[in-house]
Amino acid sequence: MDSAAVTDSARPAEPVRSRVWRNGKVVAENFPFEDISDHIADQKSLVWVDLPSTELPLLAALADEMSMRVDLIEDALSEHSRPKLYHYDKFKFLNAYSVSVDEQGEMSQSQISAFVTHNAIVTVRRDDRFDLAELIQRWDNNSALLACGVGGALHSLLDLIVDGHFDAVQQLDDAIEGIEDGLFAEKPQSKDTQHRAFRMRKSLVQLRRVVLPMRELVGSLEREDARADPVLRPYFDELYDHVLRVMEWTESLRDMVSTIFETNLSLADARLNTIMKKLTAWAAIIAVPTAVTGFYGQNVPFPGFAHRAGFLVSTAIIVVAVVGLYITFKRKEWL
Repeated sequence: MDSAAVTDSARPAEPVRSRVWRNGKVVAENFPFEDISDHIADQKSLVWVDLPSTELPLLAALADEMSMRVDLIEDALSEHSRPKLYHYDKFKFLNAYSVSVDEQGEMSQSQISAFVTHNAIVTVRRDDRFDLAELIQRWDNNSALLACGVGGALHSLLDLIVDGHFDAVQQLDDAIEGIEDGLFAEKPQSKDTQHRAFRMRKSLVQLRRVVLPMRELVGSLEREDARADPVLRPYFDELYDHVLRVMEWTESLRDMVSTIFETNLSLADARLNTIMKKLTAWAAIIAVPTAVTGFYGQNVPFPGFAHRAGFLVSTAIIVVAVVGLYITFKRKEWL
């Protein structure tokens, strides 16, 4: 499909979420879709447009407004892509994921894509889980950063995404600490611990897939946009540092979860050995009266047969042997 063939019916009937800044100040907001090209043509303006869908007619209309090839936009927005940064002739494309973790340790993610030109950024979302209100609030609180142009707007977007990664790894860390506290509880929680640790490990694997490529993505933008504008350099340096911290934290938590698995199995083996020792000790103690009473229960004469002395001797043997075994096993911590 060629962008020139796009009809007016492909364009959204209602205004999309959008803004135009000039020198860091908002001059237009939520304008009609067909005005995108007019605002982008103003070289002194910074334009943001948000598309809440990846439907082909809407992407075709976007390509027409931004003078892009619709096939490039379709390829760039392929589902389940890894975080990445691509450079095309007229624009840059980046793909990233915002994440969240629920109380059970399950992680969910939302794909955020952006087409970036010299004075415009178009975000494309596949669902409503990304907090646009927080992004707009950050832009409102950093008008000086927006005065730097598209690099400043892009920094706020990525900073919000990386902060979400940071919050997610913090939640997983707290959850893993809770599992560690339960490992050495008096009441065994082997099955529950295994399930919780497995959920943590699964979430960490998903988080690692999202976080690890962000280092390359942010590093590339840092080399391009931050070095081109010295004002942006410390912002992107800090953002890159946050990405590294999240990545290292994720790796350390993966190692910790593996250690929890191994420790839990070792503790289960230790508990089993303790139970076996206790059973063995009590079996040995019970065997003494069984053997003595069995011996004195023979139907043949023996020393003390049919006399009170025989009963007293057998009882004394049982008591002395049982007490002696109990003390021995107690000292060896078998009981």
